[in-house]
Amino acid sequence: MTTPPSAFPDVEKLVVDVLKADPALAGATIAVQAPAGFDGTQSAVLVNRRGGAWIGDLHVDKPLIEFEVYGPTKQAAHVLANGARRALLATMGKQIGVNFVSDVEEQDGPRWLPDYVYRGANRYLCVIQLSLSVF
Repeated sequence: MTTPPSAFPDVEKLVVDVLKADPALAGATIAVQAPAGFDGTQSAVLVNRRGGAWIGDLHVDKPLIEFEVYGPTKQAAHVLANGARRALLATMGKQIGVNFVSDVEEQDGPRWLPDYVYRGANRYLCVIQLSLSVF
């Protein structure tokens, strides 16, 4: 078995860059944390790594990526969640920088989940697992 890398690839940045490049998501905030003044009613996709594993023998990182997707209405949040999912699912088989995306698998979502921090929020959660080979 090979040793894991000293640091995983910055998959959050990779996913943010993928989503920001998608014209269907223009107008939404795409970030790893909520911007100043965020109250949960704006169109936003917040991207976070929620675990995953390094598969040493294969030299593959398998991060779980969570999207917290917000919109001014429940329907708008749902449409945005589907757009973000589509954009990330479309990376399968593509080279992105020094990473090759060999697999993309949806684990959960989109799932409606009230947000207790932002009481007026319309929020959906999605979890997608990537398989990344690092070159």
